[in-house]
Amino acid sequence: EWAVETGTVHDEASAQRWIGDLLAGNLGRFVAPYLADMLAAWRSDEIEQLQVLDAEFLASRETAELRAETLQMGYSLLRLLQDLPDFPPTVTRQLQTMEQPSFPLVWSAAASAWETPIEEAISAYLWAWAENQAMAAIKAVPLGQTAGQRMLLEIGQRIPDVARAAMTLADEEISNFSPGLAIASSRHETQYSRLFRS
Repeated sequence: EWAVETGTVHDEASAQRWIGDLLAGNLGRFVAPYLADMLAAWRSDEIEQLQVLDAEFLASRETAELRAETLQMGYSLLRLLQDLPDFPPTVTRQLQTMEQPSFPLVWSAAASAWETPIEEAISAYLWAWAENQAMAAIKAVPLGQTAGQRMLLEIGQRIPDVARAAMTLADEEISNFSPGLAIASSRHETQYSRLFRS
């Protein structure tokens, strides 16, 4: 919304560029690799490693609203999983022992419990994120539904490559360096008129 207010995002092309850049940079080079590591840790039952990964992920949130967003989404997804009759209660109990699990941590727990292949789980996470971004752009810019579908079609074609690349990044290649996102989020926290929490 702050990018829209400043005119950085003002039409379909600029919205697609903004979302695509975040997918390739922040999501592809930081969130997705952390998700891959979390999925691997769940499958190896490395609970201490999961806590370390989640603490590092939470420490990477540049603003209060980005941190609040991932904690709220993690909380909400955990509540949903607890209410599903066939979801393994051992997994929800493990999550409950962790203080305020992030959304990627809870997502990775669900994907691991359902034995979703790691690449597919990462792709699904990235698709859900991209769809949410497109819907926000449709409302905030505003854009039409057809423009949103075109953006998703183009961005969606990139997701498998981003997911595969995230699984092979070395630790020293992982980076959440996205100053534009951090500045936009900081400004959004005090933006006068906004539709979205983050």
